Amino acid sequence: MRAVTQTGGSPRVGVVMGSRSDFETMAGALGVLRDLGIGYETRVLSAHRTPALLASYAARAERLNLAAVIAGAGGAAHLPGMLAAFTRVPVLGVPVQSRALSGQDSLLSIVQMPAGVPVATFAIGTAGAKNAALFAAALLATTDEGVRERLVAFRERQTRAVLDDPFFEGHPEAGAE
Repeated sequence: MRAVTQTGGSPRVGVVMGSRSDFETMAGALGVLRDLGIGYETRVLSAHRTPALLASYAARAERLNLAAVIAGAGGAAHLPGMLAAFTRVPVLGVPVQSRALSGQDSLLSIVQMPAGVPVATFAIGTAGAKNAALFAAALLATTDEGVRERLVAFRERQTRAVLDDPFFEGHPEAGAE
């Protein structure tokens, strides 16, 4: 897959996946980044089939000054750990649900990194991809006022959606028949 970039300038976050079949899961991260106005690029990189390309991408992530790389992988799920071994850019691992073990194998492969090669690990599947994007946004928000404002607004909308639900416990109409 060629790099696909959605950005008004240079990408701030890299989103990579081990194979094209992981795109459905990783689309959750892309949607969050797009909604928050954070430029990103996305690629397919395989730790097993394209290791030289993976190493090259890791070096490129540093040159581009990416804030984070969100790496989704299923099965053996070596992509996030291999990226972390090649770059100082924070790597956010997303276990992709697999057929064999429903993503538990991916989760364990990503979360059980040896000391010295950290990978922040998120939930299996789309929820993990979305949370990884929100975490990348939080990293950027420490130095980017625009991202901070959009992230605060996102969280306020999320809270308001719960509070405005008439079935929210504590709502004056909750439980009323």
